Amino acid sequence: IVSQIIKNPEQIEKVINALENEKGSIKFGCEKILRLISEQKPELIYPYFDFFVKLIDNENKFLKWGAIITLSNLAIKDNQNKFEKIFEKYYAPIKGPVMVTAANVIGNSDKIIYAKPELKEKIVDKILEIEKAKYIHKGAVSPECKNVVSGQLIDTFEKIYNQTPPPEKVIVFVKKQLKNSRDKVRKKAEKFIKRVNENK
Repeated sequence: IVSQIIKNPEQIEKVINALENEKGSIKFGCEKILRLISEQKPELIYPYFDFFVKLIDNENKFLKWGAIITLSNLAIKDNQNKFEKIFEKYYAPIKGPVMVTAANVIGNSDKIIYAKPELKEKIVDKILEIEKAKYIHKGAVSPECKNVVSGQLIDTFEKIYNQTPPPEKVIVFVKKQLKNSRDKVRKKAEKFIKRVNENK
């Protein structure tokens, strides 16, 4: 379906209309189709940038998460600087309360930095606000959810700083995770710090 629509982009409007008006699996299927097109041919989806901005306010979390990913894919074609205008809105979920929403924002930030390197420092500062975050699970603040997102953040730092050394504030955050109660997060932190030390 994605390949067919890429060949016939006039069909995108119909998929968006279906996403807005259909229910259940059809709605979610349409979101996935648009997301996959945004990965392969972001220029075809970019004209609908504002539609996806509205979608990140959707009560349905699956549609919200899909829109977060799609918007990160569209950054590479954002010649109108629309992303800058929604920057605070896009990064608001970092502080909680939903772990998966924050993880999606953090996990796709490397694509935005690649597309808009001038936002790199601002984005890094924003995602480091995880230290002030409170994620809710079953009605209570969950330190374990914060641990999971911290692991996602280290993964993102790996991608951001694959070719360049990270700033001290990033190293400080990752060193704190060497004492993280979650084994996977500690191992990610150890690997990151080891690479930093080897590149000195």
